[in-house]
Amino acid sequence: MTSLREKYEAATSELQAPFAMVDLAAFRANAADLTRRAHGKPVRIASKSVRSRALLRTALALPGYEGVMAFTLPEALWLAEGDSDGPLSDDILVAYPTVDRDALTRLAGDPGAARTITLMVDDTAHLDLIAAAVADATASGSRGPGSPPVRVCLDIDTSWQPFGSRARIGSYRSPVRTPAQAAALARAVVGRPDLELDGIMAYEGQIAGVGDAPPGRPLYGRVLRAVQRRSALELAGRRAAVVRAVRAVADLRFVNGGGTGSLHTTGREKAVTELAAGSGLYHPRLFDHYRSFRGRPAALFALPVVRRPAPGVATALGGGYPASGPVDAHRPPTPHLPAGLSYTVNEGAGEVQTPLVGAAANGLAVGDRVWMRHAKAGELCERFDTLHLVDSDTGEYVGAAPTYRGEGRTFL
Repeated sequence: MTSLREKYEAATSELQAPFAMVDLAAFRANAADLTRRAHGKPVRIASKSVRSRALLRTALALPGYEGVMAFTLPEALWLAEGDSDGPLSDDILVAYPTVDRDALTRLAGDPGAARTITLMVDDTAHLDLIAAAVADATASGSRGPGSPPVRVCLDIDTSWQPFGSRARIGSYRSPVRTPAQAAALARAVVGRPDLELDGIMAYEGQIAGVGDAPPGRPLYGRVLRAVQRRSALELAGRRAAVVRAVRAVADLRFVNGGGTGSLHTTGREKAVTELAAGSGLYHPRLFDHYRSFRGRPAALFALPVVRRPAPGVATALGGGYPASGPVDAHRPPTPHLPAGLSYTVNEGAGEVQTPLVGAAANGLAVGDRVWMRHAKAGELCERFDTLHLVDSDTGEYVGAAPTYRGEGRTFL
């Protein structure tokens, strides 16, 4: 039986490493598992976890996927503008607030983009920036009578604070936490005729992005799962109350929640109308440690072996692609194939070379490849301009897809 490594090697034999690859069979399987866990609710794709228009289109064509969650407004404008195949989506939510006045002015003066893109807000300062951009667009003549309002979404803090704000468990995101705070911001939105309240987002990163089965730490895992259960219970009640309070002020088109690691729980909440996910499509290493699901590594990169400096050591070219987040042992990429490789203590994954040790190193010759996994999802695409597409079900090379970088776009 042909091994996965053998299939990858055969399908990409004409390529020169380093290069990045996406296994479409694993990508499709992961996509199906995400929608299975979503309990019938549509999944909005987080674009920062994919960073390739071609693969975003591939996912959007699958059952259960509707809309895009962009990470910057310039990116959202680019996706809405589209290519020869048209706009990527007619429903793009920008997941983070923006202070890019040029981009805001462009949005305010483009009726098509204004009907497609929803901005994230959690402060009246954001509303002031949007109002200023509307004024700029009006003054320049790009925005005229009858232009659609700029749509906004309220970002709600989801952290668990069992002992008050000093004991926060979760990300530092929105200052809007209570139903009263959300309703007050909603009133501030509807009080501005050039704005329209479109939705609510509440992303529970402390559950969706933190694996509940950390390897080698069973006691910590039990504590973590207990914390996540209590956090989910508190948030479900508070999220529902926030939605009721805001709906008393204005209608909402959507209420967004969840992430790859929490679809199966958030999807059960009646207040939530749609879910968000993206990392689960590629299934990077940080998502290996969940009890509720098992994904298939879909995004890999291949490094060439360029040295055999000693027995049990194979040195690959490049590979120092750490993930964002806290500086810890979980951020470097991980040797994946062949199995049984690890880093040396003193060098790790390096900018120009990565020595790898282990019994498997003795089976590698100069010119062979090591297949690596990034710790996070879309960040890999900032290192490569092309994703080579392979189908491990058939063992075939399918083609190539440009990353954002390959299309000359870097948004952060």
